[in-house]
Amino acid sequence: MPVAPGRSAREDYEYERHGVCNLFLVCEPLRGWRHITCSARRTRIDWAYCIKDLVDICYPDAEVIVLVQDNLNTHTPASLYQAFPPAEAKRLADKLELHYTPKHGSWLNMAEIELAVLAEQCLDRRLADQVTLEREVAAWEATRNAASRGIDWRFTTADARIKLKHLYPAIQG
Repeated sequence: MPVAPGRSAREDYEYERHGVCNLFLVCEPLRGWRHITCSARRTRIDWAYCIKDLVDICYPDAEVIVLVQDNLNTHTPASLYQAFPPAEAKRLADKLELHYTPKHGSWLNMAEIELAVLAEQCLDRRLADQVTLEREVAAWEATRNAASRGIDWRFTTADARIKLKHLYPAIQG
């Protein structure tokens, strides 16, 4: 605002967005291990490549990988078939045992806990570009994995029966 009698000039800060990045975080809570993949977008194809890395690089000898994840529409075996030839998509899908957190229940997903820690310890400022983000996240991941920081999950079956009562079927006698 311009100078006026009895008022000095004022300037407002205008935030200018220079892009965004997506983070896929996978973790093994009891082992205290996590891995983060950065991508420019959050598409079916990006998720499929994250899963391919999980199967082929992180757990190449696993018979089955139990994966608990949010219920985003891109997190399905159909995404694998969109990204890869049918035989490869089937190979990857056959390695997965998928479980989805309830709608509005992402707080049940332990990866969300890790994302909150990442946000607080590493993403508490603006980063210049995706390369810087990848470097910062990789350093955080290495430090946290070296410490084998697990997740002390305290949500019990009894808690679930109370908190998630609406999800349990009613048995008529």
